[in-house]
Amino acid sequence: MKLKTSDFDYNLPQELIAQSPLADRESCKMLYLNRTTGQIKDEHFYNILDYLNKDDVLVLNDTKVYPARIIAKRQTGAEVEVFLLNPYDNSNKWEALTKNFKRVKQGEILDVSSDFKIKLIEKKEANNENEIPKYIVELIYENENVYDLLNKYGSVPLPPYITRNATEDDKETYQTVFAKNIGSVACPTAGLHFSEDLLEKIRLKGVKIAYITLNVGLGTFMPVKVDNIEEHTMHYESFVIPEETQDLIENKKGSVVAVGTTVLRCLEATYQKYGKIKACSDKTNIFIYPPYKIKSIDKLITNFHLPKSTLIMLVSAFAGKDLIFEAYGRAVAEKYRFFSYGDCMFIDK
Repeated sequence: MKLKTSDFDYNLPQELIAQSPLADRESCKMLYLNRTTGQIKDEHFYNILDYLNKDDVLVLNDTKVYPARIIAKRQTGAEVEVFLLNPYDNSNKWEALTKNFKRVKQGEILDVSSDFKIKLIEKKEANNENEIPKYIVELIYENENVYDLLNKYGSVPLPPYITRNATEDDKETYQTVFAKNIGSVACPTAGLHFSEDLLEKIRLKGVKIAYITLNVGLGTFMPVKVDNIEEHTMHYESFVIPEETQDLIENKKGSVVAVGTTVLRCLEATYQKYGKIKACSDKTNIFIYPPYKIKSIDKLITNFHLPKSTLIMLVSAFAGKDLIFEAYGRAVAEKYRFFSYGDCMFIDK
């Protein structure tokens, strides 16, 4: 029997959706789930140290979020919101989403500040019902790094289920402590629970720490609009696996522990393509759902995911749908905090 999108629905009280981060990153709750024995128990994330062993390889996504949401003004004074997705054609042009853009004409220039303007170049129509129409815009500025400019005038594009406005604090809290390579519009949130201190303790235990870079894109926010899972088209995300990461995984003596679904997607896409983890620069639109068998990792640290999302389908493929939904039921009953700024789950083998 084929699973449908509706099979991945669950009831989540609105009050369990975390709106702000905890002051102490590693003090969040962690639901322990053993996919072999079915054991489920309540923990705190700082106890992750007890579940990592010497010679394990802990894989982190070191992508860095940029403040992609810009408020610009037309000559009439009307405000227009521009959500910058990614650079386009190696120039000052970007793909973007917009709000209040219907009256903006091609070639019109919008003011962000005296030293930063945005010009509408063209509208790109959606290719299918899974896509949102995008715009091509040109960023007009002088003598400044574009990301410094975005940091100055932009705000963090918090997910739509966080109902408050983004603040300057979010530029730090919606970023992992190991973020390095800028290029994401959303944070790989399973990594938010690590502090520098906890990472040092993990290193001292003899755990090898490896990195990949996967730039998290628009698809993170996109719902599955079809009930037949096989009809859903995944978005592409670009990634890089360094030589050092390939070597650590090839020569591992312990388990491969992925921190987040972005790491899992990256490693699994490479394993599927080459039959092993290979250093490369590539992109993937891999869509993982039951009964797919994941081969690239042994254990997973992950946040709790939206009902009917591709991410809850992915973790269901990794641990088994029935077990995942039993764990989610426990998390709801015990009032865990859900989604980006929420608590997490450790899925053991």
